[in-house]
Amino acid sequence: MTAKELIQAIDDEKRMIMFKVLEGNVMEEYKEFLVIFHVESKGGIDLVTWIFKYETLNDDGEHPTSLLAYFIAITKDIENHHAGRIKSNYVLALSNVLL
Repeated sequence: MTAKELIQAIDDEKRMIMFKVLEGNVMEEYKEFLVIFHVESKGGIDLVTWIFKYETLNDDGEHPTSLLAYFIAITKDIENHHAGRIKSNYVLALSNVLL
């Protein structure tokens, strides 16, 4: 996967970052593609949510399921990296939204 991204928003209070994909092979299938990363703490557990907002080029375009798998792997790598340093647990939640 290749993508040139622009950070559209950073909200420290909400612990959220929003990226807009500008170009790359991701944009070969989508008119618009936004990725939102959000972390929320509940009961000592950090909940990680990835939200994809996208519009396909065609009505029969596919949902970006392979990208969901990629972001799951990234989140698991982050969790494994911090497992010995942070006592919080990470939970992954994924959702996708059509524009």
